Amino acid sequence: MSEWLLRYEGYDPAEEPLRESLCTLGNGRFATRGAAPECRAGGAHYPGTYAAGVFNRLTAEMDGHEVENESIVNLPDWTSLTFRTAEDDGWFSIDTAQVTAYIKELDMRRGILTRTFTVTDDQGRRTHVRQRRVVSMADPYLAGLETTFEAENWSGPLVVRSGIDGRVANTGVKRYVGLGDQHLRPAEIERVGDDAVLLTTRTVQSGVRVAVAVRHHVVVDEQHRSTELTPVTDGDFVGHEITLRLEPGQRVGVEKLAALYTGHDPAISDPSGEARDKVECAPDFASLAERHVVSWKHLWDRFDLSIHGDQHTAMVLHLHLFHLMQTLSPHTAELDVGVPARGLHGEAYRGHIFWDELFVLRLLNFRFPELSRSLLMYRWRRLPQARKAAYDAGCLGAMYPWQSGSNGREESAQLHLNPRSGRWLIDRSHLQRHIGSAIAYNVWRYYEASGDLEWLADYGAEMLLEIARFWGSLATYDPDTDRFDIRGVMGPDEYHDGYPWSDRGGLDNNAYTNVMAAWVIGRALDVVELLPEERRTRLLGILGVQDEDLAHLDRVSRRLRLVWHDGGIPSQFEGYDKLEEFDWEGYERKYGDITRLDRILEAEGDTTNRYRLSKQADVLMLFFLLSAGELKTTLERMGYPYDEDLIPRTIDYYSARTAHGSTLSKVVHSWVLARLDRPRAWRYFCEALDSDIGDVQGGTTAEGIHLGAMAGTVDLLQRGFTKLSAHIDGLYIDPVLPDELEDLEFTFRHREHWQARVRVTHDRLELGCPPDAGPMEIHFDSVVNRIPPGQRLELPLHRPR
Repeated sequence: MSEWLLRYEGYDPAEEPLRESLCTLGNGRFATRGAAPECRAGGAHYPGTYAAGVFNRLTAEMDGHEVENESIVNLPDWTSLTFRTAEDDGWFSIDTAQVTAYIKELDMRRGILTRTFTVTDDQGRRTHVRQRRVVSMADPYLAGLETTFEAENWSGPLVVRSGIDGRVANTGVKRYVGLGDQHLRPAEIERVGDDAVLLTTRTVQSGVRVAVAVRHHVVVDEQHRSTELTPVTDGDFVGHEITLRLEPGQRVGVEKLAALYTGHDPAISDPSGEARDKVECAPDFASLAERHVVSWKHLWDRFDLSIHGDQHTAMVLHLHLFHLMQTLSPHTAELDVGVPARGLHGEAYRGHIFWDELFVLRLLNFRFPELSRSLLMYRWRRLPQARKAAYDAGCLGAMYPWQSGSNGREESAQLHLNPRSGRWLIDRSHLQRHIGSAIAYNVWRYYEASGDLEWLADYGAEMLLEIARFWGSLATYDPDTDRFDIRGVMGPDEYHDGYPWSDRGGLDNNAYTNVMAAWVIGRALDVVELLPEERRTRLLGILGVQDEDLAHLDRVSRRLRLVWHDGGIPSQFEGYDKLEEFDWEGYERKYGDITRLDRILEAEGDTTNRYRLSKQADVLMLFFLLSAGELKTTLERMGYPYDEDLIPRTIDYYSARTAHGSTLSKVVHSWVLARLDRPRAWRYFCEALDSDIGDVQGGTTAEGIHLGAMAGTVDLLQRGFTKLSAHIDGLYIDPVLPDELEDLEFTFRHREHWQARVRVTHDRLELGCPPDAGPMEIHFDSVVNRIPPGQRLELPLHRPR
């Protein structure tokens, strides 16, 4: 095993959907699934290419309801390529041909996907095939596919058919079948000289133009050869048929260079013209790949994290970083896009942006803060829709949507299908108003890590204040208790969307929601004091915020209600103590995998709303996001006592009642247990690490990777086990390395220190200050350590028992 290679030997149709997703290649602007080029969608295969931010809405009728959904769009397939010998009637397909020695290998260090196999026809002729694919990280508009053939025991002609397949639809998620899948208009086709073709289409509702051009070259023994290309058109497919002459031992192949543009790209006139120009002057495949590999090297220099002691862990960590960088790269920073929860790897969640950025930006702040800033600008540009949503709800400020897409309106599903029962159910997930606190949290953490007061003054402060104003107006005052209540919301749990004794949707006084609302208001008030006077006066004037409004926010943050039960456990929500305990052992015996208890119980005619259980971390999210000191300060601000046993007893209580139905849940549990139960924290880390590569949710990874969980596992090593954190007063660290690792090493950025370095063993902490900045100060063991430029500091660690 190599820690840089994801390798599959042998072809397995049942595993192919998962492998296609994990072998996706991308560059932060667009990505293409690792599907077999000769196959169209269906059965084991799903070719998919997705461009960041390209959405379209369709309306369908379902169960008597008119349902509108906005989805990321599956774009024309630039990879389409198959072949046959001149005497064969049918084109090659991996599912029907006799194939041996099949290997699919993803080189994560270089960003290259390779597929090799030997195909034997009915006459016993063996042909070795090698394909290499890149989606260029050097030029974000280009991609390439190189297919090389070698006849092992025969000679003669081989015909290759290659082109652009516009006969695509959004059919990658079975649950969405019947809800509309035709997002593209019929294609316009054009031939570009003798060796290139162009396909242009447009999304049917959003009107985004998409242009894909491909150019073909024949290569014999690594030399380009002039060969006649026969034009082929079949509906919305356009390409070439190319006849190759094969001799035993001679390598003959086809290079395919593709250019992809959309109407969302900056600094273009027309996608068709840009794609035509780009493909005409594109380099050959070898040059494209060489520049691409150099770009990946620079990315790895910034993002890599090195461990020793477990090669599988190292490989999967590289896989997670690889897919993070393919979804969110330096090229992403040029676009108006957010963090898609399932990457650019499939159509699950319709490509929407959730709170998963909460898990991603915590990592990016210490690696690529400029990208964090760009992703936060996606939220700032959608303030108008968030303000409209708050206004429509009778509130002030900004109410951000649980699911966001093109313009920032609420895109959460109105209905969802339970595959176990076949029933369509009302979906109340839009009541997760805590998304606003996640955005505010990201704003504040970005500022702490970067010190970017200019951005905070121009953009971040406005978001923070508007989210705080929303919480201040959503909260209702109870004069009998002198407390404020937040009613009718959902927490992160998602297994509770209402009370079993009420038809009203939502819950009252969710602990996570209320504590984070108080924390957000506190940070908004801090920002008002931080801003230079001119900026503060201007912002408050634009928002129409008076001194009495700030006083009201301060009062709300100090009097928000928390409900407690069982001798000092913060209740997940008001009324939680009235719910029944759940028969965990009985249901595990009956069903085995009970991570999706919502589906199991609904199919039985029951509901998770009746029980003390959670899909994922809810109250425990507080310990994930806030340090013990921040939590103590916030609870005391709210007028509640804090004791040292609060965190461990709360973790024990809710851990025993969590089904881990989300890949994010075990990331959170590992984090909060890192200091309390290190062996258990490591187990949760390993389970979170393998959630995608092992497809633990039974098919969901094939629909798109879980980007938040991937980033979260890396951040567990970067900051969870090292306790590396940035605050206004500086940088802090307090590492405890898991027993299973020998050491941990990585670089990070903190403000002007671009390449600071950390190395942790079980008994030593090493810190290096880059030579091209001033001295670095870091808090460790209650001491502020000052490291001169270009110098390294070594400190002893005291291992906990």
